[in-house]
Order: sequence, then structure tokens, then C-alpha cells
Amino acid sequence: MIELKLGRIGMNMEEATIKAWHKAAGDSFRQGEPLYDIETEKVATEIAAPFDGKLLEIVANVDDSVDVGGVVCRVESVASPA
Repeated sequence: MIELKLGRIGMNMEEATIKAWHKAAGDSFRQGEPLYDIETEKVATEIAAPFDGKLLEIVANVDDSVDVGGVVCRVESVASPA
């Protein structure tokens, strides 16, 4: 299990609000697919999956405020078929 944490997308970013989830617990995803949307004081953006995997648990729900470095979800990495 891997915890995906909210990364800093701007120099002054301290927190963001989760605006939408594109996947539900149990869904598989591919690297580069949008997982969720965030909104900060200055920008709204999609956050893409860093690797192929499966969403195990959503920790931060829609409208939750998350500090940079805070856990957003738990996933498992899935090896790509050869």
C-alpha cells in the first residue's frame, strides 16, 4: 500500500481543497490519468496518477482541505503487463 500525498504545485502553496474525484475506491488507473481535482487560492488543476495502480481508499473527500504533504488517498502499484 502506498499513500499518495498532496504535493506543492506553487511556491506559496500551503494547502488545497479537493474538488472532485475521477476514480472511486476499487477502480484501477493508468499513469497520467486524472485521479482528482484540487483548488488553491490561485489555481484549480487535475492531479494525474504517477503510475499504474488501483485506488484502495480515499482519505480526503470532496471539499476537504488538505495541507501540503497530507495524505489524499491510499493506492497499490500495479505492474504493467509485458
